[in-house]
Amino acid sequence: MNKTEAIKSWFSRLVEEEVEDDIPYDERVASIAIVVFGVLIGLCFVAHQTWSTGFFTATFGTLEMLLLYGSLIYWIVTSALMLFDRKNLSRDFDIPGLIFATVGIAWLFVVFPFEFAYFADVLPDFLRFLVQWISNDIARVLMVLGFIVHLIFAVFSAILRVFVRKARARED
Repeated sequence: MNKTEAIKSWFSRLVEEEVEDDIPYDERVASIAIVVFGVLIGLCFVAHQTWSTGFFTATFGTLEMLLLYGSLIYWIVTSALMLFDRKNLSRDFDIPGLIFATVGIAWLFVVFPFEFAYFADVLPDFLRFLVQWISNDIARVLMVLGFIVHLIFAVFSAILRVFVRKARARED
């Protein structure tokens, strides 16, 4: 089997899996992890904002807040939908949510309203080592990677949804 056939075979299996309504165990576990992590990081950001730790700079305005918290809420909601057996509804939110998150990351990268020297300040002392190594430069690299990953997944999800809808139309 050549590479093109292998990719077609892999993609065909993926479309078939998406047409089915059941949610695999690994996707449920990933959804739980995303919800927990999203809520924790959201609480961390809220703590920074309410305690004025210095993590958010003066350029962190309403638009930046909307983009940051909106992206987190998107991930939490779509993952929670998976936990409540709403796979198709979750998938329908994927494309606009990924585009929103991509635009949000790009804007936050340009404005960069953060000072990561203060990022660990809201954590208990015994947990600070987990994040105190993150500098502004490392955060910028992670944001570029996040932008690229979100963009790729947005395009991939759009293509996948087209094929899934076609497959469902054939079944009806």
